Amino acid sequence: MSGFRWRHFCGEVILWAVRWYCRYGVSYRDLKEMLHERGVEVDQRYAPELEKRLAWYRSRLSFSWRVDETYVKVKDRWRYLYRAIDKNGATLDFHLSQRRNMEAAKRFLGAALKRAHGCIPRVISTDKNPAYCDAIAALKKEGTLPPYVEHRQAKYFNNRLEADHGQLKRRIRPTLGFKSMRSARATITGFEIMRMFRKGQFRFWIECVGGGTEVRFIARLFGLQA
Repeated sequence: MSGFRWRHFCGEVILWAVRWYCRYGVSYRDLKEMLHERGVEVDQRYAPELEKRLAWYRSRLSFSWRVDETYVKVKDRWRYLYRAIDKNGATLDFHLSQRRNMEAAKRFLGAALKRAHGCIPRVISTDKNPAYCDAIAALKKEGTLPPYVEHRQAKYFNNRLEADHGQLKRRIRPTLGFKSMRSARATITGFEIMRMFRKGQFRFWIECVGGGTEVRFIARLFGLQA
């Protein structure tokens, strides 16, 4: 199914608007004004839908994870964006949480392991936040994480992830803050997915399914012809 049934605008226009917003760091306000001139409304609900349809195509093979969290402002309050990349910088997973504690770290790692489809890391590198140590110990105790997985705690292991946080925040900055957790999650999902495209994480499938273009690949995910 295309996912655009009963929508006022054609799917190609909706996907075009979502891609531009998430890929180029255009502020939501500016993009909304630009598209309003053409009678088009921006709908960010398609960013999570795009992530869902890309799930099967995402690279899963990684034995070395870098995990950390960064700060995101939602309704004038700081929230916590948990993120994981591999040693080459490919994005593995992300999760926006209201809290920064052991439960939030455990929830993020547990979900990331589930999405890894059996590809268990040999090493998980974090900073010295004790919440990660407790979360990893809890996951091992319940059998979600094998006992052989090594947990490394050293700041310099995550230098690449810190730099990756910075690149993502350059996309977030023009939004001028999020009004709700729902809108923050949807928008950040779009930013993360488009950065995966920039990192080349879907290159193989773009060539095979999309005939060499990102636009065509995304359109075909929604049953459209680009």
